[in-house]
Amino acid sequence: MRKVMILACVAAVLLVTTFGATAQSNDPLIPGLASFVLPGLGQLLNDQLDRAIVHFGVDVAIWTLGFYGSIYLPPLAYATPALGLGWHIYSALDAYNVAKDQGFQLGFVVENGIGFRVSF
Repeated sequence: MRKVMILACVAAVLLVTTFGATAQSNDPLIPGLASFVLPGLGQLLNDQLDRAIVHFGVDVAIWTLGFYGSIYLPPLAYATPALGLGWHIYSALDAYNVAKDQGFQLGFVVENGIGFRVSF
């Protein structure tokens, strides 16, 4: 496993140095999709740690309360996935809109040799 990681790092460095100095993506869809998969991840990519913690905490609370609440109230088992999906969609839209307003950029830049930089 260690050899694979070293090989992947060397390949990434060679790829960056071979194909140009700049490879950046400023697509706000990246944080939106990340936050749809895991609420709070897109907010974390947007450098909003407080919002990321809140979005992740609400998602965990929805699924936890839905699981344990369905023991005492069986119809809650049907409402929990709908609430969870709604929260995922809201979190994704929030991350997308913030990334679009802030000018989100994710990538690596090589300047005077080998170096990586993530700019937000």
